[in-house]
Amino acid sequence: MSRRLLLVNGPNLNLLGIRDPATYGTSTLADVEKITSDAAAQVGFDLRTIQSNHEGVLIDAIHAAREDCAGIVINPGGLTHTSVALRDALTGVSLPFAEVHISDVNAREEFRRFSYLHDVAAVRVIGEGVTGYATAVARLAPLIP
Repeated sequence: MSRRLLLVNGPNLNLLGIRDPATYGTSTLADVEKITSDAAAQVGFDLRTIQSNHEGVLIDAIHAAREDCAGIVINPGGLTHTSVALRDALTGVSLPFAEVHISDVNAREEFRRFSYLHDVAAVRVIGEGVTGYATAVARLAPLIP
């Protein structure tokens, strides 16, 4: 079994550090990738990363992960609330995954409170800021054989 995790960041997460710092903080996507990579290394995994604003690109990366990854950490961004296709990709590859949200989506607009992933994610981390990615790795790792 591979000792690699796939980190997936969805639409608009390339704007971290610029977009609405009051909600998402000032850390950048590069900071998120470093935090997650460091957390993965602490539990014996390496990390491959992808960010895209295009759903199909993310789905293709998830499909490819079944070849060389043991689990997935994903912040699907706005696709959380809209994408059955993303859910189907994640369940279709049969890899445990952690759903991460930087902000507390349950304390925001009503439409952000629903997640197509909530009932199939092995781990959910919500509202911990970018450190939530490290929490997700720490909670996901013990679930991987």
